[in-house]
Amino acid sequence: MAKDEAKKKREPPTCEICGTHRRVIRKYGLNICGRCFREVAHKIGFRKYGI
Repeated sequence: MAKDEAKKKREPPTCEICGTHRRVIRKYGLNICGRCFREVAHKIGFRKYGI
């Protein structure tokens, strides 16, 4: 059984808000996609710097 479990493919990370697998930001334990991040970034304390 151990060999079977090792052969399983790793699941791609999913967004905790919308459930998509694309552009998932895992840094700092966010686990949300880029689209959802743009919607909630200001609410969770990220600021936009520069241009």
